[in-house]
Amino acid sequence: MPPRASRPNHMWAKSRQTVTLGAKIKRRRLALGLTQRELAQSIGIRGSHIAYIEGGHRRPSIPLLARLAQRLGLRQQELFFLAFPEAAPIIKTRARARNGQVSDPWSRFARDGPLLKVHRVTKPELRLLRQVSLLGTVAAPRDFLFILSTIRQALQDE
Repeated sequence: MPPRASRPNHMWAKSRQTVTLGAKIKRRRLALGLTQRELAQSIGIRGSHIAYIEGGHRRPSIPLLARLAQRLGLRQQELFFLAFPEAAPIIKTRARARNGQVSDPWSRFARDGPLLKVHRVTKPELRLLRQVSLLGTVAAPRDFLFILSTIRQALQDE
């Protein structure tokens, strides 16, 4: 067997690309076929501001992040943590059990197939409840059933 060609050590290490806010926005903007100027005009800022954000030279405000997320069809929470990575340790997004399984109420609720089946939770309702989980902390998985029944009742009353 011929000897392997020698490569520098850094070539063998797994390449872990870190996604930046600017790269995420640019990738999505291009996928949607928008110019920087078109995106900027649609959210009420100058094209140069988009260029600065994409280049990593400016960090957008939270209201601007929300407008970008809405216009580009991206998750606000993801853009927030890309823009403000220092907030991640402060904002608890998921609790982990000792065995490494996800133990936050949303994940337990969404993965409880028998519970979802018994209560006839539809996919659109599950998507809605996922959005509710992003608004704040829900204490227990069954609290999502309370929220869902309240929404169902309110919609029936109209």
